[in-house]
Formats: sequence, structure tokens, C-alpha cells
Amino acid sequence: MTELTSFIAGLPKAELHVHHVGSASPRIVAELAARHEGRSPVPADPAALADYFAFRDFAHFIDVYLTVVDLIRDDEDVRTLTYEVARELARQQVRYAELTITPFSSVKRGIPAKAFCEAIEDARRGAAGDFGIELRWCFDIPGEAGLPAAEETLRIALGERPDGLISFGLGGPEIGVPRPQFKPFFDQARAAGLHSAPHAGETTGPETIWSAIRDLGAERIGHGISAVRDPQLMAYLADNRIPLEISPTSNVRTRAVPSIEEHPLATLVGAGVRVSINSDDPPMFGTTIEEEYAVAARLLDLDQDGVAELARGAVEQSFLAPAGKEALLKEIGDYQNRA
Repeated sequence: MTELTSFIAGLPKAELHVHHVGSASPRIVAELAARHEGRSPVPADPAALADYFAFRDFAHFIDVYLTVVDLIRDDEDVRTLTYEVARELARQQVRYAELTITPFSSVKRGIPAKAFCEAIEDARRGAAGDFGIELRWCFDIPGEAGLPAAEETLRIALGERPDGLISFGLGGPEIGVPRPQFKPFFDQARAAGLHSAPHAGETTGPETIWSAIRDLGAERIGHGISAVRDPQLMAYLADNRIPLEISPTSNVRTRAVPSIEEHPLATLVGAGVRVSINSDDPPMFGTTIEEEYAVAARLLDLDQDGVAELARGAVEQSFLAPAGKEALLKEIGDYQNRA
């Protein structure tokens, strides 16, 4: 794997499913925890975070995730986090990333929506100049917070409309959070020109994915791994070219899949479903986008050309403008030819 690992490390990439707070490095999380020591259960020691991020199940992951969200207390925290996430992605040759951001969680903690959006935009511009990475935003509804969160997320998205905002999403727990209730909010977001990219079918069955398509107009599905249980759904996804944002290690760490060996990626690809490979919440899951490409290469038995095709797929499935796609696809091809 050494030669392939080296190829993956240098491969220009796009990442389509990576969470804002969930991408905070142990260093950044520990620094934020130290600022709020005594007012947060999050350890201020980076070495202790691995144990803190040992998740019993998806519900426990959400609980822990929200304690990290609670460390983001002001717009400077937001700016620092965003910039440092971009630095880490760029280090792995990510040229373009659609970062899933949950503004509701920060605004309800007292950060004004305008200040929040100005902070992420300042970091986006700085990262483009300093690291050569283009960031775009998917503003997502935290499903566990219900319709008030949906209303506020839409208000921020359409009222502030930061330049990097490109899509509208839905995250958090799926169990007990039916998708149809969010239809009016997705309808308004889509009417305003935002793409639809909700999570679905990670910890629930295919019916949640069907609902995301029918009720929310999903153009891409976050995770969507339970589609493997429904041949008709897999055929629909393939025929309608609706891609899945796949994060193998995440699915194992949250216990959505028992083991990497049992991950349905190969079955989905074999059914013609389009996929991209992503890291989701990389430090929390002890992974990186490079490692996720290596995992996918093992699951799909890919060589360098196959891995390059995965990278091309992510670009093609992205919401990047056509000129940007063309440039990044050319860069991937040039890299492949030199390797």
C-alpha cells in the first residue's frame, strides 16, 4: 500500500461531506476546552480526547458532538475554527470543500448571525489566499432541535446569504426525526437557488432516503448507506444520478455499520450508484480524508487509476461552478499522468 498511499497523499481532492465543528483538530478542541475549563466536560488535554471520542452508538456521538459545539462561544472562535479546518484540508491536497455548518447551534449560544457569517466568510477568503483551497457552505438544520431550528436556519441562510453558501442540509439524529416536516423549509431554500443535500439513511432504513428525495428534493444524500437494503432504491439513485456522500470510518465509529469489512460501499458502487469519499468528522473518528481514500481503495480493490476516478467523481458530484470543476479535473488528470 505504500505506493498507493503516497499517490493518495498527493492527489488533488474535493470533499463534499465534512462538518465544521466536527473537523476541529485535537489541538484546537483542547485549546477551546482550556478557555472554558470548569464549564465544559471536554478534556483540555489533546491526548485525552481519543478516549472522549470513543462512541458507544450514534446517540452518544451526538451528545459528545454537542459538547464540542458548546466550546464555540464567540465569532473569533468561529473564525479560528474555520481557518484551521481549511489548513488541515489543504494539507491533504483538498482543493475544494463543501463544509457542513450548523449556524443555529452558534446563534442560540449568543453569537449574532451576522457576526457568525462574517467570521466564516473572513476565514474562507483567508484560506483561499493562504492555502489555495476554496470553501463553500452547506447550512444544515440540526434535526433534533425541530422546526424552530429549521425556521432559524432558513432565516440565517436567506437573510445573511454569505457568499460561500451553496446548499441547504439536514443533520443530527434520524430516528424520531421524520423528513417530511422539513419540506416547507427546503422548498424555500431551493426556490432561493440553494442545492438540497440532507443526511438520510445512515442509522435508519431506505424509507428515510426515499423521503429525502421525495419531500426534500435531495440532489445528493449524506451517507445513504441503508439504500443497500432496497434494490429499487439503488436503481433509482443510479438512474437519476443522485450521489451518496460516503464516509466509511464514520459509519463504523458511530456503529451504523458493524465493521469496515461489512461496509456496503462495494455493493452500492456495483449497483451503479454514484459516490464520493469523505471524512465527515475526521478528528472525532480518528481519520483523515487521505485515510478514507485508502479505506475505499481496499473495499473496492482499486489501483491508482481507480482512486483517481474516485477523486474525479467527487468533483463532478460537487456544486462547484463548471469552470472550477474543469480546472480541478484537469489538475487531477495532470497529477495522474505524472505519477
